[in-house]
Amino acid sequence: MKVDLNTIDKIAHLARLEITEADKKVLVDDMNKILSFMNKLNEINTDGVEPLIYMTDEVNVLRNDEIKRDLTTQQALQNAPKQDGKYFRVAKVIK
Repeated sequence: MKVDLNTIDKIAHLARLEITEADKKVLVDDMNKILSFMNKLNEINTDGVEPLIYMTDEVNVLRNDEIKRDLTTQQALQNAPKQDGKYFRVAKVIK
């Protein structure tokens, strides 16, 4: 596959980009280089090579949940535009 100016125009239209004529020529060259590199990769024999799914061998490295009370109710409500002392008050959105 070769990228030409029409392809660049279509991609620019889909991406809603405005590209100058000079930039289009540069993009054609760059995209053709990328595609030729991908074709080179297709020439490599990958038989017996397992696909890389994860970057490490670690499995589900998680931290333990710790319950902390960082804010009191009063601290959380102090800057609220509307509150009733216990809860934030918001406009009703359900009929």
